[in-house]
Amino acid sequence: MTKAPQHLLGIEELTLAEIRRYLDLGKKIKKELDAGTRKWEILQGSTVVSLFYEASTRTRSSFEMAAKRLGADFIHMNADASTSVSKGETLVDTAKNLEAMNPDFLILRHASSGAPQLLVKHLKIPVINAGDGFHEHPTQALLDALTMEEHFGKVAGLRVTIVGDIAHSRVARSNIHLLKKMGAHVTVCGPPTLLPPDLDGLGVESSYSLEAAIKNADVVMMLRIQFERQNDKQIPSNAEYFRFYGLHRDSVRFLKKTAIIMHPGPLNRGVEISPEVADGANSLILNQVANGVAIRMAVLSILSGGVK
Repeated sequence: MTKAPQHLLGIEELTLAEIRRYLDLGKKIKKELDAGTRKWEILQGSTVVSLFYEASTRTRSSFEMAAKRLGADFIHMNADASTSVSKGETLVDTAKNLEAMNPDFLILRHASSGAPQLLVKHLKIPVINAGDGFHEHPTQALLDALTMEEHFGKVAGLRVTIVGDIAHSRVARSNIHLLKKMGAHVTVCGPPTLLPPDLDGLGVESSYSLEAAIKNADVVMMLRIQFERQNDKQIPSNAEYFRFYGLHRDSVRFLKKTAIIMHPGPLNRGVEISPEVADGANSLILNQVANGVAIRMAVLSILSGGVK
């Protein structure tokens, strides 16, 4: 049995072999879930706790479904007025109190970059990063890669364009790290105010022109504008942004017919993508959601040490 890693904190620190292990098991689980041929109970008798300091729909619910499909009990906590966080309890104290109740995993989403890395210095149980500030969202990148592999059979050699609020996106960063490690060519596109200053260090191309960025792309990944992480007036208006950087009836004509469209959600229809494009034949957005359960099952299984 391969030694289980202790945590999943980000893509940047993973080797290609470790990424491949998550993807291969995710692919196997997805096929068996679709076929209904196997009941996974690797985590029977285990307890998974999720602690979310930010709102979530897809990540939270897919982790819950993943844990329950593996046979675990799942307890979710929003760090809001219903918890002692509202009374001033720190992240570390909250997590240490939860650990004292003997769960087997802690899944953390937090607005501060580096919060999961902080917790692993204080906890003995595995910590899974479900999104930390601007930093990373590793399971999202893994499910995105699985979606690309399902469609194209590979990630290596694909031309992937990520469009939108790159500067404030942990999804963009995790995807860039993963796609570069797997041999894809990555371009990021957006207005100057939404592109980070360190793009050279990330090894990607950049463009302010949507037409130029998507015309040769195999995959176009749209991102929402993260107003909650911005200063005011980083775009003139939603309407102007949609006109120049939205994927809509006029801009999709620049795409190759074989290109696929992805989005990590939540969608802001009419801001970064139009309804007809989001729901169109080239969209794999719901495939991403389905693959999220399989990938998170794979992550929990591997971190538990229960997979040969």
